[in-house]
Order: sequence, then structure tokens, then C-alpha cells
Amino acid sequence: MLLKAQGKLSEAEPLMREALEMKRRTLGNTHPDTLLSINNLGMLLGDQGKLSEAEPLSREAVSGAKKTLGDAHPTTVLIQENLDLLLQKMGKGLE
Repeated sequence: MLLKAQGKLSEAEPLMREALEMKRRTLGNTHPDTLLSINNLGMLLGDQGKLSEAEPLSREAVSGAKKTLGDAHPTTVLIQENLDLLLQKMGKGLE
């Protein structure tokens, strides 16, 4: 996340992908930490303009968070807001 904060998005991407893959393997796809990593990678891709890659990740994060944490959990709300922002960038309606 430090590289992202520094604006080094292309350098941050492979590290975030690696971290996500490790969390998927060790924690599973619906663990809250994994869901946050999915969300973070989706946001990074969105910031890079890779909107078509970002959307499925963001949708996966929202779906997993709703199933795992519930609709009203603060993490679910945050992840949903991030998807909504991405959809706005893409010119799609909010969900």
C-alpha cells in the first residue's frame, strides 16, 4: 500500500496480486482479510484505468463481504462504496 500511496501504481500491482494470491491460499476466498485484499487490488486497477479488470474483483469483494459479514457490516459498506465509485468511473449505474 505504501507504493500505491507514493503513486507507484505499476510497482504496487504485482505485489498486491501476490499478497492476494497468498491470502486466497492460506485464508480462503471469503476471509475478511482476503476480501479486503480483493477490494484493494480492484481499487488499484481502477486507479490505473484498468476498469474492466477492476470490476469483477470489486464485485467479488462485495459478494463475499455480504455473504461473510452481512450487508450492514462497516467493511461491507466500504467495499460496496468502492464498487459504486468504480461503476461511476465506468459510466454504469449504481447497484
